Amino acid sequence: MNELTIRLETKSQIPLYEQIYIYIKNDIQSRKIKCGDKLPSTRALAKHLDISRSTVELAYEQLVAEGYVEARAYKGFFVTKIDDLYQWKQAEETVLIKEEKKEIEYAYDFTPNGIDLNSFPYRVWRKLAKDVLADDKATFFKAGNSQGEYELRDTLCHYLYQSRGVNCEAEQIIVGAGNDYLLMLLQMILKGKHRIAFENPTYRQAYRLFQQLDYETRTVEMDEKGMRVDELRKVQADIAYVMPSHQYPLGIIMPIQRRMELLRWAAEKDGRYIIEDDYDSEFRYKGKPIPALQGYDRNDKVIYIGTFSKSIAPAIRVSYLVLPKPLLKVYKEKGRFLNSTVSRVDQQIIHQFIQQGYYERHLNKMRGVYKSRHDVMINSLKPLLKKCKISGENAGVHLLLTFPSQVAEIELIERAKSIGIKVYGLSAYDVCTEKKLNPTILLGYANMQEEEIKEGVQQLISAWRELF
Repeated sequence: MNELTIRLETKSQIPLYEQIYIYIKNDIQSRKIKCGDKLPSTRALAKHLDISRSTVELAYEQLVAEGYVEARAYKGFFVTKIDDLYQWKQAEETVLIKEEKKEIEYAYDFTPNGIDLNSFPYRVWRKLAKDVLADDKATFFKAGNSQGEYELRDTLCHYLYQSRGVNCEAEQIIVGAGNDYLLMLLQMILKGKHRIAFENPTYRQAYRLFQQLDYETRTVEMDEKGMRVDELRKVQADIAYVMPSHQYPLGIIMPIQRRMELLRWAAEKDGRYIIEDDYDSEFRYKGKPIPALQGYDRNDKVIYIGTFSKSIAPAIRVSYLVLPKPLLKVYKEKGRFLNSTVSRVDQQIIHQFIQQGYYERHLNKMRGVYKSRHDVMINSLKPLLKKCKISGENAGVHLLLTFPSQVAEIELIERAKSIGIKVYGLSAYDVCTEKKLNPTILLGYANMQEEEIKEGVQQLISAWRELF
């Protein structure tokens, strides 16, 4: 097969890579593309459709992951044989029955989103839960304050000032069940038409969420200092979504000059705001912690959002939003009727966890654990240093390996998969098709023991050796 007659809808809310993926998947299911057929090369299809090659690679990567297509080394992409796949028409729609697929069991999973749950402070958490419930306080089972318990918000206020340099009052903080909820609440507060700019590549969950909330989204190029303000001006956005203390996924730390430039941009016009996502600033391995952008804000332009998902556990589902005072007034008028989405008992446990010093001790412990695993991974990757560049290694719980452009990112992923190792490509975080990203692999280490890191990296090096 030399080409695919795919009609891309450039104005559709469905990303281009997803349109390609849906088209090919449907043709495979309907037998229009048969088992054993060779798909066009990513380069050829990208040229045919006049789009970025990375967009096609992302679509192919999804098809490979779901088992519709397989990548054969040095030969290309071929449609796999799918047994027990039948179809019939019902109410003029094609209904497909797919065979149940067992999830692939990987020997090693280098997820960049993992945390070490074995180090969760179970004993302390049980003690605090018991203490909180010891007095049989019926008030804990009432709805409570819509912004969250005052004790927790006041504790957060002091903690954020001491650890992150955030200037706020307890009244400005809203506690919610995860970042998604708080961003949806923020949409209600901001109200009206807004154009929001994201760094690219970026945290896709936030990007996707704002698209679903009918925001007009744009992407802005980055350099080694983070989001370029000159490019931000060109897209004429009024909201910028940034992660200045540790950009995800690239790990860039925004220096003070760029932060000041970004704050000046926000101060130039009424209605401009910066959303600062400070998702994992607790884990830094070189130098002192980087103060939050919000701490430098003198014009009430920064909306600060943080979470306990990385520092304690994802299942805690507790995040917090710090609103600038002008937006706090709007929240009280339009959003305060919404009840808090976090249990008052859980809020009290977290309040005591921070107040009694357990949180600080837990963070110190986890910094040591992650620093040790970070060092093991860096040392294990030394044989690859002549073949790739390591970046993003000074903070967070993952790093990046950037390879020469002649090496296909999807081939690196598939080679790893063939030996039972799961790695993650940077292209999955690319929301812009205009600029091709260099082939880059993200390697996380938070949920792996040191011996697992050594063994997994050693096997990766062996699997990738033939590609160079």
